[in-house]
Amino acid sequence: MLHVGLSHTSKLLVSPEHYALSLGSGDLEVFGTPAMLALMENAAMLAVANELPEGYTTVGGHIESSHLKPTKPGKEIEATAVLTKIEGKKLFFDIEAKEGDKIIGKGTHIRFIVHKEKFLSALESD
Repeated sequence: MLHVGLSHTSKLLVSPEHYALSLGSGDLEVFGTPAMLALMENAAMLAVANELPEGYTTVGGHIESSHLKPTKPGKEIEATAVLTKIEGKKLFFDIEAKEGDKIIGKGTHIRFIVHKEKFLSALESD
C-alpha cells in the first residue's frame, strides 16, 4: 500500500557511460548530470514499485535538482528518493544523490501512476 515515507536507494559506480562527455552534457570525464537525474528517478520508481497494483507503474513528470559537486570516475554514487506526498495518482518525492557522505545533488521529483497497457496504447494513436 502506498504511503508517505516509502523510500529506496539506488547505486552505481561511475564509469564511462555516466560521464558528461559520453552523455553530451559536457566535455569532461566526470559524473554527468543526466546520469545523476536518471539514478534519482530510478530510486523514486523503485520506492513505490512493489506497492502498486498489478499492471501499473509510474512515469516521471517533473524533476528539479541541483548538481552540487563533481564526481570522478570509479566512485560509487547513491541516490535516495523518499515519497513525501500523494495526491491521487500524483506522487511527490524528495531526492538526493551522495558520494559517500558528501551530498552531490538534491531536489524534488514528481511521478504519476499509470496503467502500463493504457499508457502504451496512447502511443499507437499517434
